[in-house]
Amino acid sequence: MKARVLSTKKLLPNHRQFLLNAGLGVVEADFISIQYKPFELDAIHQNLIFTSQNAVKSFLLNEHAGNYTSHPVFCVGSKTKEAIERAGYAVAASAEYAEGLAEIITAGHSGESFTFFSGNMRRDTLPDALVKANIIWNEIEIYQTVLSPITINTVPDAILFYSPSGVESYLKENSITDAVCFCIGNTTASALKGITEKIVLANKPTVENVVVQCVNYYRNYE
Repeated sequence: MKARVLSTKKLLPNHRQFLLNAGLGVVEADFISIQYKPFELDAIHQNLIFTSQNAVKSFLLNEHAGNYTSHPVFCVGSKTKEAIERAGYAVAASAEYAEGLAEIITAGHSGESFTFFSGNMRRDTLPDALVKANIIWNEIEIYQTVLSPITINTVPDAILFYSPSGVESYLKENSITDAVCFCIGNTTASALKGITEKIVLANKPTVENVVVQCVNYYRNYE
């Protein structure tokens, strides 16, 4: 019997096909949705911070975003970095996780100022580090993450999680018993603390790598 994999967000066709080619059954649904917010670009500091692709997408929707292409950008995630550079902005520094970016900023840019473009469910990791280092910064919330719980009637053997909010949304209508949980990063995995120890972390915080880890797991399992 093929393993049943649930992705808590709808996958790109090539990612879905990769799972199917490995002989896995695939169910996918969006357990969260993103709503972009209108916002004013007031009091923008010398450096810009983005910790997600959603923040970049929302920022670029603002008609005045093009006025800030000369501002250095600090970001989290390779996909976020790619999106920023495609839009014509220069990335001064990037890290795979917020902890890493906080270290870069506090160690080498403590005398500079920053504007952090965030979502309503952002973590405190980066803001806390900026405050502790007495760095000048402000924050503009430019998108909202909305939970969209869905009841899954068939029990999955594996669940792919991409954010702590995805975990939260899934658990509102479902439980985790024996399923192996594949997580995009440590922060997402921490949302499963006390719920399950069957966690496999991605090597890189990308959707693609979560899928790869799942395929490799079942390939080795067989």
